[in-house]
Amino acid sequence: MAGFVRAQLYGGAITVELPSVFGDVSLIREVPDTQEVWLDRDGFTSIIFDLTERVDESQASGDEEALKYHFQDMVGDSNDATQCWQTNAAVLSRMPNVPAYALLATQHPAAARGGRGPQADFTAILLVLVRLAETKTDILITVNVPHVPGEYSKEDIDFAAAKHGPLVDAATIIRQRILETFEIKDFGLFVTE
Repeated sequence: MAGFVRAQLYGGAITVELPSVFGDVSLIREVPDTQEVWLDRDGFTSIIFDLTERVDESQASGDEEALKYHFQDMVGDSNDATQCWQTNAAVLSRMPNVPAYALLATQHPAAARGGRGPQADFTAILLVLVRLAETKTDILITVNVPHVPGEYSKEDIDFAAAKHGPLVDAATIIRQRILETFEIKDFGLFVTE
């Protein structure tokens, strides 16, 4: 895997290290103000940082339920088959007192979709939820790994046996580096009422 470089998100309010082969999508198309989107220049993997309103107790009874709530909200009501393989607590090395949780899931499209580019057989989703109670914010960090025919070997993958294949293994390294380097520098980024 290529090296990592420090990225300034949201005007420098958040810093994190991302792979040097990933580019800022906002340089080529419009991205919502609440998001930062980075795309692998050499592949199909993307990393999305999304500032969302904190899920409250009426929507989810605890932090792990909030993780699942956000995941369901993200995958939507499509007919795509989704499978959650793993959820666990995570640690932000530079912010160890901030609650964080991780999830690994797959999403298989129900039917071929029209559009540009090749159709993925499935997408692996590595989701991190960062919970900021004092600012009423949940930060979602998603590493999306489309598995496009010809880009991976089906023999390398068996999620039920914890055999994720090289694309997800690479994404796991990216997620781990994000957990190690993610840091909020300016809490003024978050609007509190």
